[in-house]
Amino acid sequence: QVQVVESGGGLVQAGGSLRLSCVASGTFFSINVMAWYRQAPGKQRELVASVTSADSTNYVGAVKGRFTFSTINTKNTVYLQMNGLKPEDTAVYYCNAMVRSTATRTVYSYWGQGTQVTVSS
Repeated sequence: QVQVVESGGGLVQAGGSLRLSCVASGTFFSINVMAWYRQAPGKQRELVASVTSADSTNYVGAVKGRFTFSTINTKNTVYLQMNGLKPEDTAVYYCNAMVRSTATRTVYSYWGQGTQVTVSS
């Protein structure tokens, strides 16, 4: 079983910074992709940033230049450094891991429980 856990959310004023952490643990063959999604009230969940096992990163246009996604480290942990936060960044942020099973080699998607980020104006 694979567990994905996020942390680091909180309340911050506009222009402030937060660092989110995500840890994938359990038994798996490999992690192909880890990504951050967010879901604001009344809106659909959207991709914020992703990183592959080959260290290829991608960011949604709204966060480019403000957010930085780390590569996957040896502890299967990634970080999302969020600078210059805006009220529109307010959302529940979810970590997602695309993991290849050791037993079946099938790729499964695992989600964390989410961490709340609230940016006040």
